Amino acid sequence: MSRLSGKVAVITGAAQGMGAAHAKLFIEHGAKVVLTDLNEEKGNALATELGENALFIKHNVTSEEDWTTVIAKTEEAFGPVNVLVNNAGITMAKNMLDITVEEYRRIVDINQVSVFLGMKTAATSMMKTGGGSIINISSMNGLVAGAVGYTDTKFAVRGMTKAAAINLAPMGIRVNSVHPGVIATPMVVQEDTKAAVEEFAKHIPLKRVAQPEEVSNMVLFLASDESSYSTGSEFIIDGGLTAQ
Repeated sequence: MSRLSGKVAVITGAAQGMGAAHAKLFIEHGAKVVLTDLNEEKGNALATELGENALFIKHNVTSEEDWTTVIAKTEEAFGPVNVLVNNAGITMAKNMLDITVEEYRRIVDINQVSVFLGMKTAATSMMKTGGGSIINISSMNGLVAGAVGYTDTKFAVRGMTKAAAINLAPMGIRVNSVHPGVIATPMVVQEDTKAAVEEFAKHIPLKRVAQPEEVSNMVLFLASDESSYSTGSEFIIDGGLTAQ
């Protein structure tokens, strides 16, 4: 079933991990997808693997100029944007007393400011087709405490999503946030963290970490017309962690 047939999607941070999983599923369901990332090698390789309905664009998500270029190239290749997945982000596991101002501002720029820029820029393209869907990838740490810097920005994404949903509703643009828990991405399951993740999984009510595809299924639902009456909402995928 082609749940995204005729839709044009932009997915940031799509060269690997969850972003790549989202892109693959979108292509399977009939979308034309623009993958953006700073990692040109992996991004181009994935776009080639996905075929003619995929395009990779190197993209600094903190740059307003880059966002303008991404949307313009998307329209040139596939037409106006219907779906935006703000997936790009970084984490920082430092004690607050050890974080420099420069480090703090960097994580704010990448995790928070980029989401604002993406929504603002993509919305102008979506208006050409009478609406669209924006999916902002936050975190379970947008609901409960985690590391300073990461938690702050993920809470901000949650708040921006709600404010933007109200702003953009008259244009037919829906905005929702997705809050993953522990996901088996390359960064999480690498050898130096694997044992710690396996131990932590014992404390998850479902007793396991999630696969990226499990998040992608939720993102697919929000990108599709099946979620046509959902906006300003939080969709949690954490195996029950925040319910405890």
